[in-house]
Amino acid sequence: MLPEGRSYELSAELLKGAVDLHLHAGPHLKTSPRSVDPFQAAIQARDAGMAAIVYMDVFEMSNGTSWIVNRVVDGIKTFGGINLNTVYDGVNPRAVKTALYYGDGAKYVAFGTHSTHWMTSREGQYVNGEWVPSHVRFPKFRDEELARSIKIPEGKPTPEIDEVLQLIADHPDVYLITGHVSAAEAVRLCELGHDYGIHKVVVSSTIPKLSTAEQLKKMVDTGAYLEYTLAGYTHSTGTRKTDYYVELDYASDPIPGNYPKFTIKNVADHIREYGADHCIVASDLGVYTLPPPVEGMREFVACLLDLGVSTEAITSVVKTNPRRLLDL
Repeated sequence: MLPEGRSYELSAELLKGAVDLHLHAGPHLKTSPRSVDPFQAAIQARDAGMAAIVYMDVFEMSNGTSWIVNRVVDGIKTFGGINLNTVYDGVNPRAVKTALYYGDGAKYVAFGTHSTHWMTSREGQYVNGEWVPSHVRFPKFRDEELARSIKIPEGKPTPEIDEVLQLIADHPDVYLITGHVSAAEAVRLCELGHDYGIHKVVVSSTIPKLSTAEQLKKMVDTGAYLEYTLAGYTHSTGTRKTDYYVELDYASDPIPGNYPKFTIKNVADHIREYGADHCIVASDLGVYTLPPPVEGMREFVACLLDLGVSTEAITSVVKTNPRRLLDL
């Protein structure tokens, strides 16, 4: 049963007070341009009535960016953090220590995007119609990227992971993001977060696509939030949305797999199944082939309305839950 009163105006109204917890503004590599710079992203969000945005950056401590923007743009709060990619040599406690005290201080610590072992071991290219992983095709990629990629062990954490988790636990205003690890590793990180007393954990948007219902239930039971972003469900799916490697030879074709197709309908189903109190919706936008982040957030909200998600549930996933993470 579709809710009454669905309209463009309602989707825009629901953005007032909302938070985009996952936004990619420039600068970025020249081969992967952005649609907005950090100031434009903040101003557009403010003008839409949003409360806050969180910059994600695969190369830099984005809390440095937020510090600058917060000194210039009034009427909205911006935040940033650190992604532990190979530009920081993977799981690097020194980088995390620095990020926690740099600028306004990191609001999140993420266990990698392109630089997780799950991602790095699967990226590759089609050569004469056959899939060849990058670590097989390029020995330098194997030695410099795959070798430094992030793995989350089943048993005792490595000393580096232990130190990073303890640093997050010692800063209760900071939340942990699983990063683009495997589903099993995401479950393990949620369990470790619980064991270390980390009360704010976000399961990265790639994970719900890969996980079984049992795995998702385990993560939710630890108190983690499941993140869903619009970028994975748009017309540019299958194109190169972003580059991580300066070497264009390393740019991956869409990774083949037997995972079931995941759509916004699945997001609506998950919100109903696992509860709006355990889910977060964000844009993951900023890439130049897609709408600006604010419009992306509105489109996501509108699609959820069309799928029968209540305004109360939408309020939870775009306002209440992300505001809790940010202590707003």
